[in-house]
Amino acid sequence: MDPAATRALWIPAGTPHQTAALASTAMRSLNISPGPGLPGWSLPQPLAVGPLVAVLIDHLAGALAPEHRARAQAVLIDNLAPVAARSIEVLMPAGPRALDVARALVADPADPRTLAQWGRQVGSSARTLARAFAAGIGLTFARWRTAVRLRAALGHLARGEPVTRVAGRAGYATPSAFVAAFVRETGLTPGSYFHGGPPEV
Repeated sequence: MDPAATRALWIPAGTPHQTAALASTAMRSLNISPGPGLPGWSLPQPLAVGPLVAVLIDHLAGALAPEHRARAQAVLIDNLAPVAARSIEVLMPAGPRALDVARALVADPADPRTLAQWGRQVGSSARTLARAFAAGIGLTFARWRTAVRLRAALGHLARGEPVTRVAGRAGYATPSAFVAAFVRETGLTPGSYFHGGPPEV
């Protein structure tokens, strides 16, 4: 496992799921054998990945005798630590003009155009676009754009880029505005999101 990895995701058996990545990504998947001592998480749970857990994941990904696998799995389970980070989900509106706006902003989250300016671009009014976002995904346009910008920022943060640079890439005028939005949406600062820090109080 990549030594820079800081997160894993526990997915309970039988949970429908799919994976996607914002950039080139290496991923390791493990099937954990049923048995005593497994966590009782009924929903997917983000986990911290320290050096020991990373080594154990690599070890368990190899071909092991059943007794060796059972011992290594028990050590792994004992060292799983949940993290209190919320994911950033971006849904897309259904209306064709709103969808055009959404796709353009996903491609370039830093685009500063207002909803009225986007309306002129796609041949719609700001009010019609606002209704399309609210009806289709249950969010205001501003709240949806915040989610787009923050999700785009995650890839840069995961690569260790400084917050000052990430803020600009995500469309924020200042790092403090970016940090405030990040904490409001995730409960964590950008620095602690990938490094197991405590939730922001």
